[in-house]
Parts: sequence; C-alpha cells; structure tokens
Amino acid sequence: MQPAPAIEVKELAAGYGRTVILENVSFRVPARQVAVILGGSGCGKSTLLKHLIGLLPPLAGQIFLGGRDLAAARGTERLELLRKFGVGFQSGALFGSMTLSENVELALAEFTRLPPAARREIAAIKLGLVGLSDARDKLPSEVSGGMQKRAAIARALALDPGLIFLDEPSAGLDPVTSAGLDDLILRLREAVGVTFVVVTHELASIYAIADRAIMLDKSAKGIIADGKPADLRDSSADPRVRAFFLRKASDA
Repeated sequence: MQPAPAIEVKELAAGYGRTVILENVSFRVPARQVAVILGGSGCGKSTLLKHLIGLLPPLAGQIFLGGRDLAAARGTERLELLRKFGVGFQSGALFGSMTLSENVELALAEFTRLPPAARREIAAIKLGLVGLSDARDKLPSEVSGGMQKRAAIARALALDPGLIFLDEPSAGLDPVTSAGLDDLILRLREAVGVTFVVVTHELASIYAIADRAIMLDKSAKGIIADGKPADLRDSSADPRVRAFFLRKASDA
C-alpha cells in the first residue's frame, strides 16, 4: 500500500467571500519532495498558501495532510493536524523582543510540557541545524536578514513537523545569501526528511531546489503547469509557461 502523500489537494476552490481566486486546483506532494508554487503577480500564490496552512477555509474541495482532511477537522483533531507542519513567513515574523532561541522555544512552551532547560536545549539543536549556533542569544535586530530567515526555519522545525511551508524565503536577500538558503532547504530535506512546499518566483531558487514546480495563472484561476522546472522550460507548449521560465514577455 502506497503511503499517503505529505499533502494532497483535491478540487480546491479558494477565494474571499464570493470572489473566487482559484478553482479546481488538485495536486499531491509526496514525502521528502520540494514542491514550488509559482506564477505571476496576482495569480493566487498567497491565497493558496493561506488555505494550505488553514488560515482560510476552502470554498470547495479538500486539503489532506498525511491522509487527513484539514478543512473537515474540528477541535483537538484540527489542532493536532496544525502541529504537523511548520511555516516560515516572508518577513521571518520573529518576535523582536525575544532572542533567536526564545523565538524557537515559544512553540515548545505553548504546545509541550517540557521544562525550560529542555526547551532551550531543543532550540539550540534546531538553530544548529540552520547554522545559527553562535547567534542563539542575539535579538532579530542584531542579525542579518538571511539569519532571520534561517531562524524562522528553525522555529518552524521546533515541533519536528514532517512538512514545512515557506513563503518567498529568498525575498529581500542578495544572490549569495539566497543560494545559501537554497542549500539549507536541500540539506534539511536530506538530513531531517522534511517535505517542503515553497512559494516563490525566484527562478534561480526554483531551478536549485524544486523537484517539481506547480504554476498558477490568474486568468486560468488555477494550475497551468506541473512538472520539473527544466522540463517546463524546455518542453511546455504553453506560451505563459515558457515566458515565465525564460524570463520573456509573453505574447499570449
């Protein structure tokens, strides 16, 4: 029997009130894969992410995490499902008055009964995984933007999730720092076995990390391409897809 994918989306309709942004969206991400969600401005990337992490309810369709329907879950079952994934937000979203260690410890304090010493030890391990062992007692304002992004990933790892969502992780970073973050994602996938769903439009990162790319389009209100980035670049018959991957103005 095939194991359940880390996440599976079936015929999802997403939007706000009566405004439909996406419809009939279906895809599955197997465990230990890095899937990238991409597309032009206004195509629905952020809307889709908000639904995948449970911030918004689907207008229709289902979102399965490890074979369990997030939208249908209620009470303690929903809380249990939400703890199975971590999220790294575009800005890092660290608490400025807390050290990097305290930011990572926060989820442990909220969702476990571990004593403070154990929480600090786990935070040190997670920060070590992202290369921040020497910065754990620093405030976010005392470290670089790239280090803040790494700390946010460490916090997302705090409860040992099998799945991590990252929203524009390379935004605002220089090419060298961005490449280092790409390497970190791949190392964590191999070392910890984490599945990643990454929202980004950075082509260099897409080619570097993505096992597969899921491309959204505003006019289509859904997925127009799904496959390996190089295959979509070289073989897609859709001019919108080629224009994106080749960085050319579309005549479509």
